Amino acid sequence: MKILRYILILLYRIWFYILVGAPIVILFPILIISILKEEWYPFFFKLARFWAAFILFGMGFIPRIKREAQYQKGNSYMFVANHTSMTDIMLMLYATKNPFVFVGKKELEKIPLFGFFYKRTCIMVDRNSLKSRREVFDSAQKKLNQGLSVCIFPEGGIPGDENIILDEFKDGAFRLAIEHHIPIAPMTFHDNRKRFSYSFTSIHAGPGEMRVKIHDIIPTGILEIEDRKMLKDQTREIILRELENPTV
Repeated sequence: MKILRYILILLYRIWFYILVGAPIVILFPILIISILKEEWYPFFFKLARFWAAFILFGMGFIPRIKREAQYQKGNSYMFVANHTSMTDIMLMLYATKNPFVFVGKKELEKIPLFGFFYKRTCIMVDRNSLKSRREVFDSAQKKLNQGLSVCIFPEGGIPGDENIILDEFKDGAFRLAIEHHIPIAPMTFHDNRKRFSYSFTSIHAGPGEMRVKIHDIIPTGILEIEDRKMLKDQTREIILRELENPTV
């Protein structure tokens, strides 16, 4: 039975990659057009949200969202959430109508098809390069000037140890939010690791509910750069408390 379970999970994971790639292939001409001009990005974002919903429901994932906050159209935010699965990208897109750009690791540009559009629509960072990390701030300012929001998973990656509930947060998202005077918009993803673990050999995979808690917005307008640790700790505590004591 154990061998059969691993075979079924392997097929389930292969199905995930088929769902990731199929809409990109089908919509390729439209996607190409949508990234030709920066001002067309909101249209690309709508296509990305369709892509995300296609994958989530195609995998049998049922998002259930509880909101403490409503995002205002036209406002920019710093979206942050815990990071445990590749499906975090899709769930973030599904839960958020305000157009945003991801700040993510440069290595993802190597993924076939996905990487082509990722490279052209996201802010990439090489975490081993100080210059690359500095350039993120300039790129973020450009996107914010276009009326977009930014999304960062502040753990800086998916923890290798699945027993870690929430890893320590990096400073980047909070420094950016303070410097650009945009509020933090925290979210908690409860079930992504259980539904689709990042580890390819994990037995954690299967359809079911994906709970999302959208927390109250944290303003940054009066904060100084020296307050970034306080803001970081406050945000992490909100997400950790929700993970330990779910309210959805």
